[in-house]
Amino acid sequence: MIALLSLVALGFFLGMRHATDADHVIAVSTMVSRYRSVKHAVTIGALWGVGHTLTILLVGGGIILFGWVIPARIGLSMELSVGLMLILLGVLNLTGVLQWITNNFSHAQHSHGVSRDHDHGDAATQHSHAHTHGDYVHTHPHAHDPENHPHDPAHTQLNWLDRHFSRLGLYNIVRPLVVGLVHGLAGSAAVALLVLTTIRNPKWAIAYLLLFGIGTIAGMMVITGAMGAPFAYAENRSRLGHGLRVASGLISLGFGLFIVYQIGFVSGLFTSHPNWILR
Repeated sequence: MIALLSLVALGFFLGMRHATDADHVIAVSTMVSRYRSVKHAVTIGALWGVGHTLTILLVGGGIILFGWVIPARIGLSMELSVGLMLILLGVLNLTGVLQWITNNFSHAQHSHGVSRDHDHGDAATQHSHAHTHGDYVHTHPHAHDPENHPHDPAHTQLNWLDRHFSRLGLYNIVRPLVVGLVHGLAGSAAVALLVLTTIRNPKWAIAYLLLFGIGTIAGMMVITGAMGAPFAYAENRSRLGHGLRVASGLISLGFGLFIVYQIGFVSGLFTSHPNWILR
């Protein structure tokens, strides 16, 4: 029992180390480079880790519990998806498409006036329109002059979630999740088969995968937090910030092309004799 507990706990630290893989770091750098806040960078890392963990649990759990066998060509295709995704992220970063999407879809708009719906009639009359409490936007009946709200402005519904996620926008929440899911595809089979060779009990094997995923989330949050600091500093110096974004885009594009070459030709995905070696 002690040996199993130790082995499962080891999964957490191996998950943290797994987050430092080059393709993972390069992918998140293209996303973090667009933010001026370390907090947002850490959030991106956490979302990436959640997506990665979901795929690890899904594919790895299928291998452990149901004995799934992944053919070499499918396994190589799963790894190829990481290279294609890195190429896409690099191109989007270099062409400025990511910046355009971030500028147009990231931030909630809280600047609409709140007086147009009640220009006529008594200002103290109960009425309803979209209004803000700090960074929270919602609608319910209330009055002005004197101000009359049925709740404490500091304790609005979903206030915490809105405060932490509204400025990211739906696109920038979904993007790291999807990138994490794709990265999980590339590594899930290797992790699951490694676990099977060591832990024969399926329950403990799944527990290992879960802690491995949690460790990956923690590790990526540390990495993106560390990345976010220089990018946030560079945002106040436009030339430096632009240079860092271009560098992250070029690295992502170059590494993605390298992976595609390795998987397609060295490992033989594009040939008639694929050779899938789990790492």
